[in-house]
Amino acid sequence: MRHFAIVGSGPGGFYTAEALNKAYGDQARVDIIDRYPVPYGLVRFGVAPDHQSLKAVAKRYDKTVESPGVDFIGNVCVGSDVSVAELLTFYDAVVLAIGAPNDRKLGIPGEDLPGVVGSAAFVGWYNGHPEFADLGPLLDGSQAAVIGNGNVALDCARILSKTRDEFTGSDIVGHALDALDRSSIETVTILGRRGPLQISMTPKELGELGHLEAATPVVETSDFPPVAADDALEPGQRKSVTILRTFAGTGPDGAKQKRIVFDFFAKPLRIEGDGRAERIIVERTQLDDSGRATGTDEVYSVPASLVVTSIGYSTPPLEGIPYDDRGGKFLNEDGRIGDGLYCVGWARRGPSGTIGTNRPDGYEVAARIEAAMPPGSSSDRSGAQGLKALLQSRDVMPTDYDDWRKIEATETGRARAGSPREKFVRVQEWLQALGR
Repeated sequence: MRHFAIVGSGPGGFYTAEALNKAYGDQARVDIIDRYPVPYGLVRFGVAPDHQSLKAVAKRYDKTVESPGVDFIGNVCVGSDVSVAELLTFYDAVVLAIGAPNDRKLGIPGEDLPGVVGSAAFVGWYNGHPEFADLGPLLDGSQAAVIGNGNVALDCARILSKTRDEFTGSDIVGHALDALDRSSIETVTILGRRGPLQISMTPKELGELGHLEAATPVVETSDFPPVAADDALEPGQRKSVTILRTFAGTGPDGAKQKRIVFDFFAKPLRIEGDGRAERIIVERTQLDDSGRATGTDEVYSVPASLVVTSIGYSTPPLEGIPYDDRGGKFLNEDGRIGDGLYCVGWARRGPSGTIGTNRPDGYEVAARIEAAMPPGSSSDRSGAQGLKALLQSRDVMPTDYDDWRKIEATETGRARAGSPREKFVRVQEWLQALGR
């Protein structure tokens, strides 16, 4: 018998568990460990609440953890409740699948002013992440800005621009829904250092901006090169640029009160304000021959009492684990960190790709483990039995998948009309739902 531990219950963790379970069957036990009593990681806390079709991937993860030989061990924080070194004494292999939950900093003056929040924090706030339940983003001004040109930046801009009725069917948490309903924001400016042909936004997410009830996208035609330049783009990128060109060609819908303004070739220099964010000082850029954005010395101001930064994420370091400071991920060679220690997903390759990108990643690392420890081989590791004995000695009470089902049923039962669930947003609330 082999024992494997996967730290993190997001997409990377679940796909790795699926692959290991298929490879080993009843010859191995796979434990998925998470710091929270609830699973799914990025799917629960990162995917936009109005994108329920993407969240449906959790049904596939359910099948994995309901398979014989796979277990969920929640409410266990690796790094404080138990170390990676200790896990390696209980398990033949440990796979770190903790994602990249930390916001990267802009590195400019003023980014610590009240009113400036990272997208991980902002997304966590409206998705019910316990670390950000009390974030309280400043929504009392008429102008907001989102710095970044990826899908998360789009999510933030869209969420800020929707009406209350447009959240019907979503699982946005109640405290965020009420706050957004009271919001005074009328203009959201999306700032990007490069141009429309260099965005990292996908067609579906961009297209949604053209169908909002009260908000309309604003794109300047002058920001685009000739249409022939689109021919060099990948098909998906070309579709996204075509959507932006359409927005520019039709112009904003004058019947809609709110604006989502794309400000390309804009490099933030500093954030200013009297005790809180009030404006972003921006330098106009241009692309050099290598496609990099270079400054033009033209400086202007973008009003913004709320600034959401969405320029990337990093994996938190863990004691004793080699770390790539520049890449914001664990140092690894094709997913292998060291003897018996591996990483997958964003912790392996950095914050890139979609949820589905994590499947081949997880399967590749599982294959490396299988090669090192072929099915049919065994060891004397104690696996979950040893881990739970240690946790008990430290007064740590883990949860299992049956516990998650009870929490899920309670969240579903308290949902507002038209919503699939009303999430608990604090660890103690999850545990209280279990009678603890």
